[in-house]
Amino acid sequence: MKVLYIAELVGKAGVYTFKKAINELKNRYPWDFMIACADGATGGNGLGRKHAAYIHKLGANVLTLGDRCFYKKDLTENLEKTPYVLRPENLNPEAPGFGSRIFKAGEKKIAVTVLLGQSGFNRLHSNNPFSMLPALLERLRQETPYIVVDFHAQASGEKKTLFYAADGRCSAVIGSHNRVQTADETLLPGGTAVISDAGRTGSSESVGGCETASRIQEYLTGIPDWTKDAWTAPELQGVYLQLGDDGKALSIKRLRIPVPAPDGAETKEAQDEEEDS
Repeated sequence: MKVLYIAELVGKAGVYTFKKAINELKNRYPWDFMIACADGATGGNGLGRKHAAYIHKLGANVLTLGDRCFYKKDLTENLEKTPYVLRPENLNPEAPGFGSRIFKAGEKKIAVTVLLGQSGFNRLHSNNPFSMLPALLERLRQETPYIVVDFHAQASGEKKTLFYAADGRCSAVIGSHNRVQTADETLLPGGTAVISDAGRTGSSESVGGCETASRIQEYLTGIPDWTKDAWTAPELQGVYLQLGDDGKALSIKRLRIPVPAPDGAETKEAQDEEEDS
């Protein structure tokens, strides 16, 4: 099975970049199943319901969320009706939505789950991902040998540790949240593919996909502002996985696909399309 993971889409520029790169992805990296991290797709912070539908319509089979999963009320209130959107599995049972699901990939099945790290997040309380990992993966393995974990975490040490805890129990663990692609992709001895962070989709010359001036101003004033999209040097990042029949990873490849920067008319068109989706 071939699995394409699109690194976190950031703002309208991220959605635009994803749309523009689709044809090249189809030609160079044909996939059986596509996962897209969309935790920052709407205004750089969270995912709105319209954006979720739009990204899904463009080709993503499942969208993953992290610590910003409940930032947009319109999606939070409809998570039960959007089974292609996953929030972290290790939230309290009363939380809306799904943290893991089994999906069809042609004639096969693939399981996707999201886990949230515990270091550095103070707006969303989660349970220990290490405690629930064995039972979670064993439950999913009863359905399919193909299991991909999106580990949305901040600390590289926590990510590395979970990689080894999961080795041999799933096909891949892909790190997200930091929005900076790391160069440590590897296959662990048990057959699990890992990378600390798949990166981001959007402006590659920015601070986490956001306008540099606004980020500098935040550090000067202490007033957070993630609303200003950066459009310079748009680039799709992610990873491409090839999995064997036993569910173990055969390869993991980092992706970086630049797309032409939009002119003013294209930028407005991208905004209008998303608002109408």
